[in-house]
Amino acid sequence: MSFTAWLGLLAICCLGAMSPGPSLAMVVRHTLGGGRGKGIICAWAHSIGIGIYALVTLLGLAVVLKKAPMVFNGIAIIGALYLAWMGVQALRSKGGMSDKLAAGEATSGLTAARDGIAISLFNPKIMLFFLALFSQFVMVADNFVGQSLIVLTPLVVDGLWYTIIALVLSHPSVLPKLRAKAALIDKLSGVVLILLAIRVLVTI
Repeated sequence: MSFTAWLGLLAICCLGAMSPGPSLAMVVRHTLGGGRGKGIICAWAHSIGIGIYALVTLLGLAVVLKKAPMVFNGIAIIGALYLAWMGVQALRSKGGMSDKLAAGEATSGLTAARDGIAISLFNPKIMLFFLALFSQFVMVADNFVGQSLIVLTPLVVDGLWYTIIALVLSHPSVLPKLRAKAALIDKLSGVVLILLAIRVLVTI
């Protein structure tokens, strides 16, 4: 892979990571509920999911899934239902950040990791992103170094971007203000997740 091709890959990965959506909402929720550490755990768990999609694209499995619509649709439906379930839980604040804060509890690292990887793996939009924009770079990755960059570039970019988000939001001048709006953030996160689930189901 040439340096120019890698710069193109890097630019696309940066744009994809910085696009606001449910991933951002999830990192915000866990930074709010557990502080900087939990936000960073959520960020890197999310990036692992991104890395898995990059590896799947590299191995050609994404194309196979596209040619097997029943398999792809099954994954999409399961993912949509899981996203909807998380959205309903957030709307009801059942185990949500506002309830945990009121009870003096912090979200666990395991929960932050679970939600981080789930929000990336169960979002078919990410798979479509890799199919549409990322596959072109697989063609020019003709050696181990290039193939490694195909997987590691989106993983590291995603992890670093959401780590920056967690660091900024956990600043002492910012975090107390966010925690004061915990219930509202829970509700907004719930709405975003449910809308994403509906969008996935409608576009199947």
